[in-house]
Amino acid sequence: MSENIEDLTVNYEEDGVLVVQEIDKKILSKGAWTTILFRYRDLDRQTQQYGDDKFTIRRYQKRGGQYQVKSKFNISSAAQAEKIVAALSQWIQSPKN
Repeated sequence: MSENIEDLTVNYEEDGVLVVQEIDKKILSKGAWTTILFRYRDLDRQTQQYGDDKFTIRRYQKRGGQYQVKSKFNISSAAQAEKIVAALSQWIQSPKN
């Protein structure tokens, strides 16, 4: 948990080892409810190398001065991300009914 949006991260350590490495983040909305898109990689414990990029959308609620994760959606691959982008682009560009 954090008091500031800028401090929110998906970096995660176990026994001093960074097993989830945040690469980038985009703040999509701010306020009492905040939405952030993160780009990250997981550590492969066997090879000790980070895997392919993954993405997660996290929704935070600020309560008692602290942001708490309320929901999340993980995008497991670049291919899945491209399909989401294509679908959203099509919907945004198509005439409204």
